[in-house]
Amino acid sequence: PNGWQWERIGNIFETTSGSTPLSRNPDYYKNGNINWVRTTDLNNGILNKTEIQITSKAIIDYNLSILPQTSVCVAMYGGAGTIGKHCILHFDTTINQSVCAIQPNGFCNMDYIHTFIEYQRPFWMDFAAGSRKDPNINQLIIKHCLLPIPPQEEQLRIVTKLNQLYPYIYQYGNSQNRLNQINKEIWHSLKKSILQEAIQGKLVPQIAEEGTAQELLEPIRQEKLQLVKEGKLKKSALTDSIIFRGDDNKYYEQVGKKCLDITEQIPFETPKNWVWTRLSHIANIYAGNSISETKKKSKFTDVIGRYYIGTKDVDFNNRIIYDNGIAIPKQYEPDFRLAPNNSILMCIEGGSAGRKIAILNQDVCFGNKLCCFSPFVGIGKYMYYYLQSPSFFELFNLNKTGIIGGVSIAKVKEILIPLPPIKEQQRIVAQIEKLFEQLR
Repeated sequence: PNGWQWERIGNIFETTSGSTPLSRNPDYYKNGNINWVRTTDLNNGILNKTEIQITSKAIIDYNLSILPQTSVCVAMYGGAGTIGKHCILHFDTTINQSVCAIQPNGFCNMDYIHTFIEYQRPFWMDFAAGSRKDPNINQLIIKHCLLPIPPQEEQLRIVTKLNQLYPYIYQYGNSQNRLNQINKEIWHSLKKSILQEAIQGKLVPQIAEEGTAQELLEPIRQEKLQLVKEGKLKKSALTDSIIFRGDDNKYYEQVGKKCLDITEQIPFETPKNWVWTRLSHIANIYAGNSISETKKKSKFTDVIGRYYIGTKDVDFNNRIIYDNGIAIPKQYEPDFRLAPNNSILMCIEGGSAGRKIAILNQDVCFGNKLCCFSPFVGIGKYMYYYLQSPSFFELFNLNKTGIIGGVSIAKVKEILIPLPPIKEQQRIVAQIEKLFEQLR
Protein backbone atom coordinates (compact mmCIF):
# COMPACT_ATOMS: atom_id res chain seq x y z
CA PRO A 1 0.00 0.00 0.00
CA ASN A 2 0.99 3.66 -0.31
CA GLY A 3 3.11 4.63 2.65
CA TRP A 4 4.72 1.19 2.95
CA GLN A 5 8.34 0.47 2.06
CA TRP A 6 10.31 -2.61 1.02
CA GLU A 7 13.65 -3.11 2.76
CA ARG A 8 16.01 -5.99 3.47
CA ILE A 9 16.12 -7.19 7.08
CA GLY A 10 19.90 -6.84 7.26
CA ASN A 11 19.76 -3.17 6.26
CA ILE A 12 17.62 -2.11 9.23
CA PHE A 13 18.26 -4.73 11.92
CA GLU A 14 21.32 -6.07 13.64
CA THR A 15 21.41 -9.86 13.53
CA THR A 16 23.65 -12.23 15.46
CA SER A 17 24.11 -15.89 16.37
CA GLY A 18 25.81 -17.49 19.34
CA SER A 19 27.79 -20.54 20.32
CA THR A 20 27.72 -23.69 22.43
CA PRO A 21 30.04 -23.74 25.47
CA LEU A 22 31.97 -26.98 25.93
CA SER A 23 29.58 -29.44 27.59
CA ARG A 24 32.38 -31.23 29.48
CA ASN A 25 33.20 -28.11 31.47
CA PRO A 26 30.86 -27.87 34.49
CA ASP A 27 31.90 -24.25 35.03
CA TYR A 28 29.81 -23.33 31.98
CA TYR A 29 26.53 -24.95 33.11
CA LYS A 30 26.47 -25.77 36.83
CA ASN A 31 24.31 -23.27 38.75
CA GLY A 32 23.96 -21.17 35.58
CA ASN A 33 21.33 -18.42 35.66
CA ILE A 34 21.59 -16.94 32.15
CA ASN A 35 19.00 -18.18 29.65
CA TRP A 36 20.49 -19.88 26.59
CA VAL A 37 18.23 -20.39 23.54
CA ARG A 38 18.56 -23.41 21.23
CA THR A 39 16.35 -24.41 18.30
CA THR A 40 14.49 -26.85 20.57
CA ASP A 41 13.35 -23.91 22.72
CA LEU A 42 11.67 -22.11 19.83
CA ASN A 43 7.91 -22.47 19.85
CA ASN A 44 6.63 -20.01 17.21
CA GLY A 45 5.25 -17.87 20.01
CA ILE A 46 6.46 -16.13 23.15
CA LEU A 47 9.42 -17.62 25.02
CA ASN A 48 9.54 -16.99 28.77
CA LYS A 49 12.28 -19.38 29.83
CA THR A 50 14.84 -21.73 28.30
CA GLU A 51 15.44 -25.38 29.23
CA ILE A 52 19.15 -24.78 29.93
CA GLN A 53 20.88 -21.88 31.66
CA ILE A 54 24.60 -21.13 31.40
CA THR A 55 27.05 -19.25 33.63
CA SER A 56 28.66 -15.82 33.27
CA LYS A 57 32.00 -17.61 32.75
CA ALA A 58 30.55 -19.23 29.59
CA ILE A 59 29.42 -15.77 28.40
CA ILE A 60 32.91 -14.35 28.85
CA ASP A 61 34.90 -17.31 27.51
CA TYR A 62 32.76 -17.59 24.37
CA ASN A 63 32.22 -13.87 23.90
CA LEU A 64 28.43 -14.32 23.86
CA SER A 65 26.07 -11.36 23.63
CA ILE A 66 23.13 -10.84 25.94
CA LEU A 67 20.15 -10.10 23.69
CA PRO A 68 17.64 -7.43 24.63
CA GLN A 69 14.01 -8.27 25.29
CA THR A 70 11.67 -8.38 22.25
CA SER A 71 14.48 -9.77 20.08
CA VAL A 72 13.12 -12.30 17.59
CA CYS A 73 14.98 -15.63 17.44
CA VAL A 74 14.91 -17.78 14.28
CA ALA A 75 16.09 -21.40 13.84
CA MET A 76 18.70 -21.84 11.09
CA TYR A 77 19.38 -25.60 11.53
CA GLY A 78 17.51 -28.62 12.78
CA GLY A 79 15.67 -30.23 9.87
CA ALA A 80 12.83 -29.30 7.52
CA GLY A 81 10.28 -29.05 10.34
CA THR A 82 12.53 -26.78 12.39
CA ILE A 83 13.92 -24.27 9.85
CA GLY A 84 12.37 -20.87 10.51
CA LYS A 85 10.86 -21.79 13.87
CA HIS A 86 10.89 -18.62 15.89
CA CYS A 87 9.90 -16.85 19.07
CA ILE A 88 9.89 -13.38 20.55
CA LEU A 89 11.87 -12.96 23.77
CA HIS A 90 10.36 -11.59 26.93
CA PHE A 91 13.61 -11.81 28.89
CA ASP A 92 17.34 -11.20 28.43
CA THR A 93 19.11 -14.21 26.95
CA THR A 94 21.89 -15.52 24.75
CA ILE A 95 21.75 -18.09 21.96
CA ASN A 96 23.64 -20.97 20.38
CA GLN A 97 25.07 -21.15 16.85
CA SER A 98 21.91 -22.67 15.34
CA VAL A 99 19.81 -19.60 16.18
CA CYS A 100 19.78 -16.17 14.53
CA ALA A 101 18.56 -13.26 16.62
CA ILE A 102 16.99 -10.17 15.03
CA GLN A 103 17.50 -7.39 17.57
CA PRO A 104 15.03 -4.50 17.98
CA ASN A 105 15.93 -1.23 16.27
CA GLY A 106 13.55 1.13 18.10
CA PHE A 107 11.49 1.84 14.99
CA CYS A 108 9.83 -1.44 13.95
CA ASN A 109 7.28 -3.26 16.07
CA MET A 110 8.93 -6.61 16.89
CA ASP A 111 5.57 -8.35 17.16
CA TYR A 112 5.02 -7.32 13.55
CA ILE A 113 8.45 -8.79 12.60
CA HIS A 114 7.52 -11.96 14.47
CA THR A 115 4.32 -12.20 12.41
CA PHE A 116 6.19 -11.66 9.15
CA ILE A 117 8.61 -14.52 9.91
CA GLU A 118 5.71 -16.93 10.36
CA TYR A 119 4.63 -16.00 6.80
CA GLN A 120 8.20 -16.17 5.47
CA ARG A 121 9.18 -19.59 6.88
CA PRO A 122 8.15 -21.78 3.89
CA PHE A 123 10.01 -19.55 1.42
CA TRP A 124 13.30 -19.89 3.31
CA MET A 125 13.25 -23.61 2.55
CA ASP A 126 13.76 -22.72 -1.14
CA PHE A 127 17.20 -21.37 -0.23
CA ALA A 128 18.17 -24.05 2.30
CA ALA A 129 21.46 -25.90 1.85
CA GLY A 130 22.21 -29.47 2.84
CA SER A 131 20.01 -32.51 2.34
CA ARG A 132 16.23 -32.68 2.51
CA LYS A 133 16.57 -34.52 5.78
CA ASP A 134 18.99 -32.02 7.30
CA PRO A 135 18.57 -28.62 5.58
CA ASN A 136 19.91 -25.35 6.95
CA ILE A 137 19.87 -21.63 6.26
CA ASN A 138 22.30 -18.92 7.37
CA GLN A 139 22.28 -15.34 8.56
CA LEU A 140 22.93 -14.06 5.04
CA ILE A 141 19.62 -15.53 3.81
CA ILE A 142 17.78 -13.93 6.72
CA LYS A 143 19.52 -10.58 6.22
CA HIS A 144 18.81 -10.61 2.49
CA CYS A 145 15.09 -11.27 3.03
CA LEU A 146 12.80 -8.45 1.86
CA LEU A 147 10.48 -7.07 4.54
CA PRO A 148 7.33 -5.02 3.77
CA ILE A 149 7.31 -2.17 6.32
CA PRO A 150 4.12 -0.26 7.16
CA PRO A 151 4.15 3.05 9.12
CA GLN A 152 4.72 2.58 12.85
CA GLU A 153 1.11 3.22 13.88
CA GLU A 154 -0.15 0.82 11.23
CA GLN A 155 2.26 -1.84 12.44
CA LEU A 156 0.66 -1.52 15.88
CA ARG A 157 -2.86 -1.70 14.42
CA ILE A 158 -1.92 -4.83 12.43
CA VAL A 159 -0.53 -6.54 15.53
CA THR A 160 -3.59 -5.52 17.60
CA LYS A 161 -5.99 -6.86 14.97
CA LEU A 162 -4.04 -10.12 14.64
CA ASN A 163 -4.12 -10.60 18.41
CA GLN A 164 -7.91 -10.26 18.22
CA LEU A 165 -8.15 -12.76 15.37
CA TYR A 166 -5.67 -15.40 16.57
CA PRO A 167 -8.03 -17.04 19.12
CA TYR A 168 -10.60 -17.54 16.36
CA ILE A 169 -7.95 -18.78 13.93
CA TYR A 170 -6.67 -21.32 16.45
CA GLN A 171 -10.22 -22.36 17.33
CA TYR A 172 -11.06 -22.85 13.65
CA GLY A 173 -7.78 -24.71 13.05
CA ASN A 174 -8.39 -27.03 15.98
CA SER A 175 -11.95 -27.65 14.81
CA GLN A 176 -10.73 -28.42 11.30
CA ASN A 177 -8.08 -30.80 12.66
CA ARG A 178 -10.72 -32.58 14.74
CA LEU A 179 -13.00 -32.80 11.71
CA ASN A 180 -10.19 -34.22 9.57
CA GLN A 181 -9.47 -36.81 12.24
CA ILE A 182 -13.16 -37.72 12.54
CA ASN A 183 -13.40 -38.10 8.75
CA LYS A 184 -10.34 -40.34 8.75
CA GLU A 185 -11.59 -42.44 11.65
CA ILE A 186 -15.14 -42.71 10.35
CA TRP A 187 -13.86 -43.96 6.97
CA HIS A 188 -11.94 -46.76 8.66
CA SER A 189 -14.84 -47.45 11.03
CA LEU A 190 -17.36 -47.63 8.19
CA LYS A 191 -15.07 -49.89 6.21
CA LYS A 192 -14.73 -52.25 9.18
CA SER A 193 -18.50 -52.15 9.78
CA ILE A 194 -19.24 -52.99 6.14
CA LEU A 195 -16.85 -55.95 6.21
CA GLN A 196 -18.21 -57.23 9.52
CA GLU A 197 -21.82 -57.00 8.30
CA ALA A 198 -20.76 -58.79 5.12
CA ILE A 199 -19.17 -61.80 6.82
CA GLN A 200 -22.11 -62.15 9.21
CA GLY A 201 -24.59 -62.44 6.35
CA LYS A 202 -26.21 -59.04 7.00
CA LEU A 203 -25.04 -57.06 3.96
CA VAL A 204 -27.19 -58.78 1.33
CA PRO A 205 -30.32 -60.94 1.68
CA GLN A 206 -30.16 -64.74 1.48
CA ILE A 207 -31.85 -66.33 -1.55
CA ALA A 208 -32.99 -69.94 -1.13
CA GLU A 209 -32.58 -70.69 -4.84
CA GLU A 210 -28.84 -70.07 -4.55
CA GLY A 211 -28.40 -73.26 -2.55
CA THR A 212 -26.18 -73.72 0.50
CA ALA A 213 -22.53 -73.37 1.32
CA GLN A 214 -22.49 -77.07 2.20
CA GLU A 215 -23.04 -77.79 -1.49
CA LEU A 216 -19.96 -75.64 -2.28
CA LEU A 217 -17.66 -77.89 -0.24
CA GLU A 218 -17.99 -80.77 -2.73
CA PRO A 219 -16.63 -78.91 -5.81
CA ILE A 220 -13.83 -77.63 -3.55
CA ARG A 221 -13.01 -81.22 -2.65
CA GLN A 222 -13.07 -82.24 -6.32
CA GLU A 223 -10.67 -79.44 -7.24
CA LYS A 224 -8.31 -80.50 -4.46
CA LEU A 225 -8.43 -84.12 -5.67
CA GLN A 226 -7.45 -83.00 -9.14
CA LEU A 227 -4.59 -80.84 -7.81
CA VAL A 228 -3.30 -83.80 -5.75
CA LYS A 229 -3.35 -85.98 -8.89
CA GLU A 230 -1.38 -83.31 -10.75
CA GLY A 231 1.16 -83.11 -7.92
CA LYS A 232 0.31 -79.49 -7.19
CA LEU A 233 -1.14 -80.19 -3.75
CA LYS A 234 -0.14 -82.51 -0.93
CA LYS A 235 -2.42 -85.45 -0.18
CA SER A 236 -2.80 -84.23 3.42
CA ALA A 237 -4.91 -81.34 2.05
CA LEU A 238 -7.73 -83.82 1.47
CA THR A 239 -8.14 -84.40 5.21
CA ASP A 240 -11.04 -82.04 5.88
CA SER A 241 -13.25 -81.64 8.88
CA ILE A 242 -16.98 -81.03 9.04
CA ILE A 243 -18.34 -78.34 11.35
CA PHE A 244 -22.01 -78.59 12.27
CA ARG A 245 -24.51 -77.43 14.86
CA GLY A 246 -25.95 -80.12 17.07
CA ASP A 247 -29.47 -80.48 18.46
CA ASP A 248 -28.14 -78.91 21.67
CA ASN A 249 -27.28 -75.72 19.70
CA LYS A 250 -23.57 -76.33 20.25
CA TYR A 251 -21.03 -76.38 17.42
CA TYR A 252 -19.06 -79.56 16.76
CA GLU A 253 -16.18 -80.42 14.44
CA GLN A 254 -15.96 -83.94 13.04
CA VAL A 255 -12.33 -84.86 12.26
CA GLY A 256 -12.20 -88.52 11.22
CA LYS A 257 -13.71 -90.45 14.13
CA LYS A 258 -13.24 -87.58 16.58
CA CYS A 259 -16.02 -85.13 17.30
CA LEU A 260 -14.92 -82.01 19.22
CA ASP A 261 -17.02 -79.30 20.85
CA ILE A 262 -15.80 -76.01 19.32
CA THR A 263 -18.67 -73.77 20.45
CA GLU A 264 -16.28 -71.34 22.16
CA GLN A 265 -14.36 -70.88 18.89
CA ILE A 266 -17.42 -69.68 16.96
CA PRO A 267 -17.51 -65.86 17.23
CA PHE A 268 -21.03 -65.20 15.89
CA GLU A 269 -24.13 -66.77 14.35
CA THR A 270 -24.43 -67.04 10.56
CA PRO A 271 -27.42 -67.62 8.24
CA LYS A 272 -28.65 -71.23 8.03
CA ASN A 273 -27.39 -71.73 4.48
CA TRP A 274 -23.81 -70.80 5.49
CA VAL A 275 -21.16 -73.08 7.02
CA TRP A 276 -18.13 -72.61 9.22
CA THR A 277 -14.89 -74.14 7.95
CA ARG A 278 -11.12 -73.78 8.32
CA LEU A 279 -9.14 -71.57 5.94
CA SER A 280 -6.95 -74.56 5.01
CA HIS A 281 -10.03 -76.43 3.71
CA ILE A 282 -10.87 -73.84 1.08
CA ALA A 283 -7.44 -72.48 0.07
CA ASN A 284 -3.88 -73.63 -0.45
CA ILE A 285 -1.92 -71.67 2.17
CA TYR A 286 1.88 -71.43 2.31
CA ALA A 287 4.78 -69.03 2.98
CA GLY A 288 7.46 -67.89 0.55
CA ASN A 289 11.25 -68.04 0.49
CA SER A 290 13.80 -65.74 2.08
CA ILE A 291 16.84 -64.40 0.21
CA SER A 292 19.99 -63.19 1.97
CA GLU A 293 21.05 -59.64 1.18
CA THR A 294 24.29 -60.97 -0.34
CA LYS A 295 22.46 -63.26 -2.78
CA LYS A 296 19.84 -60.61 -3.47
CA LYS A 297 22.55 -58.20 -4.64
CA SER A 298 24.68 -60.72 -6.52
CA LYS A 299 21.99 -62.81 -8.27
CA PHE A 300 18.60 -61.16 -8.17
CA THR A 301 19.05 -57.38 -8.48
CA ASP A 302 18.36 -55.65 -11.82
CA VAL A 303 17.97 -58.94 -13.69
CA ILE A 304 15.26 -60.31 -16.01
CA GLY A 305 12.95 -62.78 -14.35
CA ARG A 306 9.78 -63.25 -12.31
CA TYR A 307 9.08 -60.49 -9.80
CA TYR A 308 10.04 -61.24 -6.20
CA ILE A 309 7.69 -59.56 -3.69
CA GLY A 310 8.80 -58.81 -0.14
CA THR A 311 6.85 -57.39 2.80
CA LYS A 312 7.92 -53.84 1.95
CA ASP A 313 6.40 -54.23 -1.53
CA VAL A 314 2.88 -54.69 -0.14
CA ASP A 315 1.53 -51.39 1.16
CA PHE A 316 -1.25 -50.54 3.63
CA ASN A 317 -3.61 -49.57 0.78
CA ASN A 318 -3.85 -53.09 -0.68
CA ARG A 319 -1.38 -52.41 -3.47
CA ILE A 320 1.70 -54.33 -4.60
CA ILE A 321 4.87 -52.78 -6.03
CA TYR A 322 5.96 -55.32 -8.63
CA ASP A 323 8.89 -53.59 -10.34
CA ASN A 324 11.04 -53.25 -7.22
CA GLY A 325 14.39 -54.15 -8.79
CA ILE A 326 14.36 -57.74 -7.51
CA ALA A 327 13.51 -60.65 -9.81
CA ILE A 328 14.09 -64.42 -10.03
CA PRO A 329 15.67 -65.58 -13.33
CA LYS A 330 14.09 -68.68 -14.89
CA GLN A 331 16.95 -71.00 -13.91
CA TYR A 332 16.39 -70.21 -10.22
CA GLU A 333 12.57 -70.48 -10.23
CA PRO A 334 12.50 -74.14 -9.08
CA ASP A 335 14.08 -72.98 -5.79
CA PHE A 336 11.19 -70.62 -5.04
CA ARG A 337 7.53 -70.97 -4.23
CA LEU A 338 5.14 -69.34 -6.65
CA ALA A 339 2.09 -67.29 -5.70
CA PRO A 340 -0.32 -67.52 -8.66
CA ASN A 341 -2.32 -64.73 -10.26
CA ASN A 342 -5.52 -63.84 -8.32
CA SER A 343 -4.19 -65.33 -5.09
CA ILE A 344 -3.83 -63.23 -1.94
CA LEU A 345 -0.60 -62.15 -0.26
CA MET A 346 -0.66 -61.15 3.39
CA CYS A 347 2.12 -60.22 5.81
CA ILE A 348 2.18 -62.61 8.78
CA GLU A 349 5.21 -61.35 10.74
CA GLY A 350 6.28 -58.06 12.31
CA GLY A 351 4.46 -54.79 12.92
CA SER A 352 2.47 -55.01 9.69
CA ALA A 353 1.32 -58.60 10.30
CA GLY A 354 -2.30 -58.98 9.27
CA ARG A 355 -2.42 -55.36 8.08
CA LYS A 356 -0.68 -55.61 4.72
CA ILE A 357 -2.76 -57.58 2.23
CA ALA A 358 -3.34 -57.47 -1.54
CA ILE A 359 -4.57 -59.55 -4.50
CA LEU A 360 -2.02 -60.47 -7.16
CA ASN A 361 -2.54 -59.63 -10.83
CA GLN A 362 0.25 -61.96 -11.98
CA ASP A 363 2.34 -64.93 -10.85
CA VAL A 364 5.19 -63.93 -8.49
CA CYS A 365 7.81 -65.36 -6.19
CA PHE A 366 7.54 -64.00 -2.65
CA GLY A 367 9.23 -63.67 0.73
CA ASN A 368 9.04 -65.87 3.79
CA LYS A 369 7.24 -63.22 5.89
CA LEU A 370 4.35 -63.25 3.43
CA CYS A 371 1.60 -65.85 3.30
CA CYS A 372 -0.08 -66.86 0.04
CA PHE A 373 -3.78 -67.77 0.07
CA SER A 374 -4.65 -69.55 -3.17
CA PRO A 375 -8.42 -70.16 -2.89
CA PHE A 376 -10.29 -72.97 -4.63
CA VAL A 377 -13.31 -72.71 -7.01
CA GLY A 378 -13.18 -68.93 -7.45
CA ILE A 379 -13.94 -67.83 -3.89
CA GLY A 380 -10.86 -65.59 -3.64
CA LYS A 381 -12.54 -62.18 -3.58
CA TYR A 382 -14.81 -63.11 -0.66
CA MET A 383 -11.85 -64.55 1.22
CA TYR A 384 -9.84 -61.40 0.47
CA TYR A 385 -12.45 -59.24 2.18
CA TYR A 386 -12.86 -61.70 5.05
CA LEU A 387 -9.11 -61.45 5.73
CA GLN A 388 -9.58 -57.69 6.25
CA SER A 389 -12.56 -57.99 8.59
CA PRO A 390 -12.44 -57.17 12.32
CA SER A 391 -13.33 -60.77 13.20
CA PHE A 392 -10.42 -62.24 11.27
CA PHE A 393 -8.02 -59.63 12.62
CA GLU A 394 -9.06 -60.53 16.18
CA LEU A 395 -8.55 -64.26 15.56
CA PHE A 396 -5.24 -63.54 13.83
CA ASN A 397 -3.95 -61.45 16.75
CA LEU A 398 -4.93 -64.15 19.25
CA ASN A 399 -2.49 -66.47 17.48
CA LYS A 400 0.47 -64.06 17.47
CA THR A 401 3.63 -65.22 19.21
CA GLY A 402 7.21 -64.02 19.62
CA ILE A 403 8.78 -60.66 20.40
CA ILE A 404 8.22 -59.15 16.94
CA GLY A 405 4.75 -60.68 16.66
CA GLY A 406 3.91 -63.25 14.03
CA VAL A 407 1.50 -66.05 13.21
CA SER A 408 2.73 -69.41 11.94
CA ILE A 409 1.33 -70.92 8.75
CA ALA A 410 -0.07 -73.80 10.81
CA LYS A 411 -2.04 -71.36 12.97
CA VAL A 412 -3.26 -69.37 9.96
CA LYS A 413 -4.60 -72.55 8.38
CA GLU A 414 -6.67 -73.31 11.47
CA ILE A 415 -8.48 -69.96 11.58
CA LEU A 416 -12.22 -70.29 11.01
CA ILE A 417 -14.10 -68.59 8.16
CA PRO A 418 -17.89 -68.22 7.72
CA LEU A 419 -18.66 -69.42 4.19
CA PRO A 420 -21.74 -68.39 2.16
CA PRO A 421 -22.98 -70.04 -1.07
CA ILE A 422 -20.91 -69.02 -4.12
CA LYS A 423 -23.61 -66.79 -5.67
CA GLU A 424 -24.15 -64.99 -2.37
CA GLN A 425 -20.40 -64.48 -2.12
CA GLN A 426 -20.50 -62.77 -5.50
CA ARG A 427 -23.35 -60.49 -4.38
CA ILE A 428 -21.52 -59.71 -1.12
CA VAL A 429 -18.34 -58.77 -2.99
CA ALA A 430 -20.27 -56.57 -5.41
CA GLN A 431 -22.02 -54.76 -2.55
CA ILE A 432 -18.78 -54.27 -0.60
CA GLU A 433 -17.07 -52.74 -3.62
CA LYS A 434 -20.06 -50.52 -4.36
CA LEU A 435 -20.08 -49.18 -0.79
CA PHE A 436 -16.30 -48.72 -0.73
CA GLU A 437 -16.53 -46.69 -3.92
CA GLN A 438 -19.15 -44.46 -2.29
CA LEU A 439 -16.88 -43.99 0.74
CA ARG A 440 -14.15 -42.61 -1.51
